[in-house]
Amino acid sequence: MKKIKSILIANRGEIAIRISESAKKMGIKTFGIKTSKEPSAYYLQFMDEIIDFTEITNDIPEFLDIDRIIYSIKEFNINAVHPGYGYLAENPYFAQKCIDEKIIFIGPSPDSIYKLGNKTIAKQLAKSHKVPLLEGSEGNLRDTKHAKQLAKKIGYPVILKAASGGGGRGMRIVEKEEDIEKMLRIAQNEAEKVFADRSMFMEKYVRNPRHIEFQILADHYGNIIHLGERECSIQRKHQKLIEESPSIALNDELRAKMGESAINIAKASKYRNAGTVEFLLDELGDFYFMEMNTRIQVEHPVTEMVTGLDLVEWQIRIAQEEKLDIKQEDVKLTGWAIECRINAEDVQSGFTPYLGTIEKINFAKGKNNRFDTGVTEGSNVTGSFDSMLAKLICYGDTREKAINNSLLALNKLQIQGIKTTIPFCKAVLNHPKFKKGDISTSFILKDMKQLYYQEQDEEMIAAFWAALNHNVELDIEDETYVDYEKGKEMTPWLINKRLKSL
Repeated sequence: MKKIKSILIANRGEIAIRISESAKKMGIKTFGIKTSKEPSAYYLQFMDEIIDFTEITNDIPEFLDIDRIIYSIKEFNINAVHPGYGYLAENPYFAQKCIDEKIIFIGPSPDSIYKLGNKTIAKQLAKSHKVPLLEGSEGNLRDTKHAKQLAKKIGYPVILKAASGGGGRGMRIVEKEEDIEKMLRIAQNEAEKVFADRSMFMEKYVRNPRHIEFQILADHYGNIIHLGERECSIQRKHQKLIEESPSIALNDELRAKMGESAINIAKASKYRNAGTVEFLLDELGDFYFMEMNTRIQVEHPVTEMVTGLDLVEWQIRIAQEEKLDIKQEDVKLTGWAIECRINAEDVQSGFTPYLGTIEKINFAKGKNNRFDTGVTEGSNVTGSFDSMLAKLICYGDTREKAINNSLLALNKLQIQGIKTTIPFCKAVLNHPKFKKGDISTSFILKDMKQLYYQEQDEEMIAAFWAALNHNVELDIEDETYVDYEKGKEMTPWLINKRLKSL
C-alpha cells in the first residue's frame, strides 16, 4: 500500500481549503500555490507550506502549468498531488505525467479520464453495459451535411455537444434545420477554444428534464458503491446554481436502477477513486446517461451531509490503495441537504461577473449550516478566476426543513462590497414550485418571472438607512422619520419589527 505523506493542492479558493482540512485531519502535510494574481489569497492561510509561483513570467496560467507543477512537487519532495476540480483534474496527460514521475495522483487512472472525458467513447461504454442512452450519433459528426441527415432521422429538437466538453461549454440546442449549420459552427468554435478539440456529437434534446447525478466511490480492488443522488436541475446556461440531496423525484426502485447504471459505467472504464455519473430524467421517469465527471464535484458537500462521509478523505485513502470498507447496503441517506452557490455576479444585469473588494462578510454558524468559502474580508474579486465565492450548505430532517434552514442562513449571510447571487438563491427557495419539488433544467427560463428576491419593505428599510446617513430631520413627536426630499414618512416601529425578523 502506498502512503501519502504530503500533498500539493494544485488549485485555489474554497476547494483548496476543503482538501487541506481533510488532509491535515489525516496527518498529511499540505502545500499550496501562491500566484501573482492573488498573492494574499485566503486559502494560503490553510496550507502548511506555500510554493511561490509569483515570479513566473510565461503565458501559461499558474494552475495550468503542468511542467512547473511537476517540477515543484519534485523540488519540495512532495509525494502526492490533488487537482481539486477543473482542468488538471480531467487532464489525462497530467495524470500520466504524475505516474511517470512516481507522484501519486489523487484521482482516477489516465485511461479512465481519457475514455470518460471523451463523450463519444463514454457513450459507447455505456451502450456496451446496457446503460440507457438518448438517441444520437454513434460517433462524432463528420460535417454539416451529416448533422442535418442525423437530426432529420432523430427529430428536432436536437442538442450539439462537444466530444471533449463539460460544464455546459460547446453545447447548442437546435430547433429547426435552417439553424443547424450556424449552431454547429458556434459550438465547434467554442469547443476548440475551451477544449482544443472541435469534435462534436448529437443527441435528441429532452425538454424539461431533471438533471440527476450519482456519486460513486471505487477502489483498486474492484469494489464500487454509489452514495445516492444529487438533484442539480436548478441551472442557467447548463451551469449548476443550486443542488440538493436526495432528489424528490426518485423512489427507492428508481434510485436502485440509476445507481446500478452508475456503477456499471464505472465498471466499464475500470474506474477508481471518486466520480460522478450524470443522467437526464424525463417527465415519464425514464433516465438517460449524459456523462461521467472524473473528479470531485463542486456540489459534493450535500452528499457528505446526508451520508456522513468525507469524500476528500476517501479520495486520499483510495489513492494510497486502501480498500473500501463500506458496502452498498451500509450507505444510508439521512435527512436532506441543499447547496446554494454564492457567485460574484450581478443577477439584475444578466448574471454578469462583478469585480471588487469584499468589505465585510458574515454568515450564520450552526450544526445545520456549512459555509465553504475561499474569500474573507479584504479579498479582491478579479476576473482572473471563476466567479464562485462560496457555497452555503444547509441540512434538515426533511426537504421542507432544509429549505427553511437555507432561507434563514441566506437572510443572515452578508457579503458587502460586491454584488452576489444571494438574492437569486432566495428567489428560488421561496418559489412555490421549487418548494413543491416541481422543477426541471428549464425552471429558471420557464417558471421564474423575477430572478432575485426582494424582502418585504426592503425599499423602505434602505431609505431609512439612507435618511440616517444624510441627517434627515427626525420628528420625535410624530414618531416618524421624514425624508423631506422625497416626501415620505417611515415609521420606526415598523422598520425595527422588520429588521428584527431578518
